[in-house]
Amino acid sequence: MLDIKLIREKPDFVRARLATRHAGDEQKLDRLLAIDQEWRRALAELESAQAQRKKLTKEIGELLTKEQGSAAEQLKEQTKALKTKIDELETKVRALEVERKSLLLQIPNLPHESVPIGRDASENLVVREFGTKPKFNFQPKTHVELCEKLGLVDFERATKISGSGFILFTGLGAKLERALIQFMLDLHTSKHGYKEISPPYLVGPHCMEGVGQFPKFVDQYYAVREGVDDSTLGKLYLIPTAETPLANIHREEILSESQLPIRYCAYTPCFRCEAGAAGVSTRGLIRVHQFDKVELVKIVPPETGYQELESMVNDAEKVLQLLGLHYRVVLLCTGDMGFASAKTYDIEVWAPGQAAYLEVSSVSNCEDYQARRMNLRYKTASGRNVFPHILNGSGTALPRLYVALLETHQQEDGRVMIPAVLRPYMGCEYLCP
Repeated sequence: MLDIKLIREKPDFVRARLATRHAGDEQKLDRLLAIDQEWRRALAELESAQAQRKKLTKEIGELLTKEQGSAAEQLKEQTKALKTKIDELETKVRALEVERKSLLLQIPNLPHESVPIGRDASENLVVREFGTKPKFNFQPKTHVELCEKLGLVDFERATKISGSGFILFTGLGAKLERALIQFMLDLHTSKHGYKEISPPYLVGPHCMEGVGQFPKFVDQYYAVREGVDDSTLGKLYLIPTAETPLANIHREEILSESQLPIRYCAYTPCFRCEAGAAGVSTRGLIRVHQFDKVELVKIVPPETGYQELESMVNDAEKVLQLLGLHYRVVLLCTGDMGFASAKTYDIEVWAPGQAAYLEVSSVSNCEDYQARRMNLRYKTASGRNVFPHILNGSGTALPRLYVALLETHQQEDGRVMIPAVLRPYMGCEYLCP
């Protein structure tokens, strides 16, 4: 969440930065500031009443010591009235604090000054490209055609098992999915300095809130119920990304400065119901409810946050370079960024069968926005507690990577060439009909 002190001291600055998102969130500031002012006033009144009661209690003790019982009884009546007032003020302060936090949780992060101002994806900025679009002397097939011809995915039976938007990899198709995951984990842990984590796939709502997925996107994720006990519904959620458990590992902790930077890497399945989303279908791998992803998370000092962002983008790019895929890196504009992000790059890989770029990685610096929500700090050498920057990025996501790989490396005779870096994992050079 945003620093309430920043909002108090620079409301016009915060309002102007929020306005660049073109989502109307700046309109929530007036209500937030009014509630904050009322909370501070009530808190000051509460503290004054508590101090007065403490003073009277001390005076009563002194009077009783001097055997001045009548005077002590008079003061006791005053303390009773103060107790009633204190109880009422405590209730008021708690209610205002809950409302203030609720409003704070609904306000997105401020875009970094280097982020281009724009309303939507049409105003994003392409910052670089790698390679060129592959050319074929034949009509390239789509990944659906290739998967069916090579027996890599059974779309119909996936639908029979789970409904639309799910995948059933089979045979070499399943092995290729596993090979891609293993390749990425090995790359990021052995070459890029990340520590591998295998996190839980279920998390509490406090973790979803910590990374900014709740409360705004509560309708996009799968809540879990234990058996037939309705009272347990929503106590746990299937993770939408490994970012959720990884970023929360150190929530409510005070780390030492020497522990930073922390770099975590994890493979997990990801679950998204995407309520109302267009394009979830029974066939194809472009938009699905469950998919695999290798995720990268960093916890770093604020002064190195943007250097680490560029490094994380390079780490994700390396995956595509080694797989021989054409891609571009896109800097998102203010209106297209995620709720918790201060700056985001998307990496979009070219899929010849789709004749389109597909996003396979989104890399963001959330600055201290998530750290504040989960109360994660570190102690500097001077003894000061500081909120770190938290970064996250796909390193990368599947199955769109799978789509691009099949469509890019398909051969005229129907085979698909396996990139050299995957051959040790696959034990073959081609996927054959």
